[in-house]
Amino acid sequence: MPSDSALRLVWIYPDLLSTYGDQGNVLVLEQRAQRRGIPVQTLYLRSSDPVPEGGDIYLIGGGEDRPQILASERLRRDGGLHRAIARGAALLAVCAGYQIMGTTFGGEEGQPVDGLGLIDISSGRGTSRAVGELAGEADPVLGIPTLTGFENHMGVTRLGPGVRPLARTTVGTGNGDGTEGCYVGKIVGTYLHGPALARNPGLADLLLSWAIGAQLPPIDDTWFERLRQERLAAVLPH
Repeated sequence: MPSDSALRLVWIYPDLLSTYGDQGNVLVLEQRAQRRGIPVQTLYLRSSDPVPEGGDIYLIGGGEDRPQILASERLRRDGGLHRAIARGAALLAVCAGYQIMGTTFGGEEGQPVDGLGLIDISSGRGTSRAVGELAGEADPVLGIPTLTGFENHMGVTRLGPGVRPLARTTVGTGNGDGTEGCYVGKIVGTYLHGPALARNPGLADLLLSWAIGAQLPPIDDTWFERLRQERLAAVLPH
């Protein structure tokens, strides 16, 4: 990102997909960038708006079945997110947003619905709902600490070749196979709410570093670490 330009965040379809505090992911990125002297511009993109191709980090949250289907249909027709990812933008997709990034996901009656095909994953409905705290050890390649959040979904997600799990679960369901979320290139998908980036500032900084193409200087994370340790202590064995 050129030093004289602002970091461009694009919050996709909050009128359709924005549950369980997922908008907080945008606020965390704004704050962590600004505390480092990085100017930020944020676009709240309604589902009636075209998706701009010039963003640096795109974010999409969770939601119910029908809004999820509508969001997938509109994003597929628009094509702007595909073009943005092709030109190197980063993406954080949460829960329903995570599922629609793949090839298929489960619809209102469990029927397969076409996703965006941005990553090689497929999702369907499990036999029971996963509700509660989730914790997992992040892929060591990413260099971020234990992930924490909460989940509320019936999804079972299968990762294709070349797509790596974001974490191995120690508590909770995640993808349904002992893993949580995924990443490939600059795309991160996760079932974590909380919001995810408030509980996991290391993940927020990873996205920011991808966007600006450089490592970030440290900042005071006392508040974030207090939140993390409180939630991890509640669910992990001592």
